[in-house]
Amino acid sequence: MKLNKYIDHTLLKPDASQEQIATLIEEAKKYDFASVCVNPTWVIFAAQALKGTDVKVCTVIGFPLGANTPELKAFETSDAIQNGANEVDMVINIGALKSRNFDLVERDIRAVVEAAKGTLVKVIIETCLLTDDEKVKACQIAQKAGADFVKTSTGFSTGGATVADVALMRKTVGPDMGVKASGGARSYEDALAFIKAGATRIGASSGVAIMEGDVANGDY
Repeated sequence: MKLNKYIDHTLLKPDASQEQIATLIEEAKKYDFASVCVNPTWVIFAAQALKGTDVKVCTVIGFPLGANTPELKAFETSDAIQNGANEVDMVINIGALKSRNFDLVERDIRAVVEAAKGTLVKVIIETCLLTDDEKVKACQIAQKAGADFVKTSTGFSTGGATVADVALMRKTVGPDMGVKASGGARSYEDALAFIKAGATRIGASSGVAIMEGDVANGDY
């Protein structure tokens, strides 16, 4: 198992500087991570810096609240891909899910999937705000809408990934869909626990610590 290829090396803080993003990119090159995950404003910079490497550029859509319209998320997706994004992580309309407006949740995800035109789409369901029944429903809708992955968390709400949530999501979507655990892997042991529970990708700001056997501080 190549643990490095499970990791989306992530920096999504609003005050992240170009220097910090450049450091993230250099770390991703060094460890050959699956991707760097950055806000849309950094996609062009990251795509240029990672040209000729095996590290993908991942960005976020409707982030971190998920409360934008499907049309806006679709435009954001097209723009990000045009700028060089290889993967997009979108936040569902959490309020619509809580309101049991499942048609809107599906339309929202489908708008991004269609705009992505084959680019990998991960759907952030924000598990810390959902009941187990809602987590299951969100995963089922994401699968129905044609997404490639379901993802636990933004890292900007009340909590991140748990092993129990990852296991529930894997059980719900079956063996073929991706499951991304985000916000919770701060050590090598954490990462392995998520993978054992069914994660096929790990979103973490602590990718270097994970690879070097350290324990990182921080909440993502």
